Amino acid sequence: MEPAEPPRATATVDESNDLPTAPCSVVWSGGHSYVREGTAGARWVGVDDRGRPRFLTDAELRRRGWSRTRG
Repeated sequence: MEPAEPPRATATVDESNDLPTAPCSVVWSGGHSYVREGTAGARWVGVDDRGRPRFLTDAELRRRGWSRTRG
């Protein structure tokens, strides 16, 4: 008898992993909200724990994990 696989952790990442593309869309990551700024060459704008501006690309946000709801 083969050992059962360990349970996999579930993430709060959106199942499709497709970030919203509309300007002013809001997503959550690491307890902070990020707003999509612009269309061509868009980036996500938020703040860190000290209130300093933080800018993320789509790829960075996917790596960090994100959700459409605060969670």
